[in-house]
Amino acid sequence: MLICGLILPTNANKVTDMNGMKKIVVSGVAAAVALGMGISASAADLKVLTAGAIKQVVVAMTPQYEASTGNKIILENDTAGGLAKRIEGGASFDVVIMTPNLISELVAKQKVSAGSVMNLARVGIGAMVPAGAPKPDISTVEHFKQALLNAKSVAYIDPASGGSSGIYLAKLFQQWGIADEIDRKAVKVQGGYVGDQLVNGKATFGVHQISEILAVKGVTLIGPLPAEIQNYTVYTAAVSSASKEQAAAQALLHLLEGPEATRALQQKGMERP
Repeated sequence: MLICGLILPTNANKVTDMNGMKKIVVSGVAAAVALGMGISASAADLKVLTAGAIKQVVVAMTPQYEASTGNKIILENDTAGGLAKRIEGGASFDVVIMTPNLISELVAKQKVSAGSVMNLARVGIGAMVPAGAPKPDISTVEHFKQALLNAKSVAYIDPASGGSSGIYLAKLFQQWGIADEIDRKAVKVQGGYVGDQLVNGKATFGVHQISEILAVKGVTLIGPLPAEIQNYTVYTAAVSSASKEQAAAQALLHLLEGPEATRALQQKGMERP
């Protein structure tokens, strides 16, 4: 039996109201199933702000979420710093996924609910070259440093844009005393995929989060940075305190912590924190 897009069990009870009209009394089990799927009488538009690499996972899980709830996800992506500026400027949202430190700031400002905070994933940094190009050795810290110095041009996220990988790399270059040399041949990317700069020929070597490298056709992942200098970005989710779609937002977070999302993370080069 199908009612409002839900299949009800054939043993649902039929009763007659005072006007002689037939209506259906759904068993507690069927009602629980309907509620568990998150389907509601009125669909919600859920505005989700994502930083960097986690966008790919949300995109992968969106069809399942929309089909099971009837809600629609409106997704906007930026660097973590860019999202923080938007929210500080009054941008509305229902769910935000960014770095833990920025989520903590939003909790302190009561812009997100402390009880909704959830660590979803982490991803490390890797290096890449254009597809078909020779892959330099980056297996040790010294080899990675030499690969940077040997490259004609190096692309990475612009630290000024607030991207976590770019901020980390800039500090690393400073520590090594090669910041000026790298800066002279740097292709600093404001947002999006660093790999695109290798595909269009603007850079010969790139450094970005592994999941962002795997998402670009036309580049080859050399491998992760050596363990001694590896840096993981953790992605943490929270629900806006001002959201009028609290139930829909929680349903999304529930899906993103589930086994299907775990598989999507692994396919995108990420892992659970």
